[in-house]
Amino acid sequence: MPDSPRRRRDPQARRNAIVLAAAELIVEVGVDAITHRMVAARADVPLGATTQYFDTLDDLREAALQLLVSHVDVQMQRMRETLAAEGATAEAIAGFLARAMADAAGIEADRAVVTAAVHDPKLRELARSWSQDFAAVLEPVHGPERATAAAVFLDGVLWHSQIDDAPLPRHIIETALAGILGDDSRTTREN
Repeated sequence: MPDSPRRRRDPQARRNAIVLAAAELIVEVGVDAITHRMVAARADVPLGATTQYFDTLDDLREAALQLLVSHVDVQMQRMRETLAAEGATAEAIAGFLARAMADAAGIEADRAVVTAAVHDPKLRELARSWSQDFAAVLEPVHGPERATAAAVFLDGVLWHSQIDDAPLPRHIIETALAGILGDDSRTTREN
């Protein structure tokens, strides 16, 4: 029987698989619960591969959290673009949020990073900056207090979507935001 050709290893693909597996596990079990063994099993790589690419578990966690951060950053950019195009109204924000909540992976990434931020000062600053960025988009139209209140409300909506079986209906989000923003131009939706 002739020898089968050896498959060439792709070190970058293997590293990426390890980081992705760690990110998925952080979302599922939390940043402090992951182990090299869990990550190796999820990535379908030998246990030694995780330490080949990451000297410590903290290095692996940091790489996985950065992957999750990149997902959230993409959502934040989409939000800025949407509100620039549609206006910073309760209706536009609620519409964007409803679409964003349909992206379960994006919501889970956001919540995993925010949860980890409770104990990690670098991540805490980053998570704060997301709320501040959102408030900054709203501030020119609605003022600093209403913009900050809307950002805090949206953080709560995102948490609610993670602990409840169904996300809040769009009309509830829109009505609450209209009250927070003083947006009298919105139309009431009955869903």
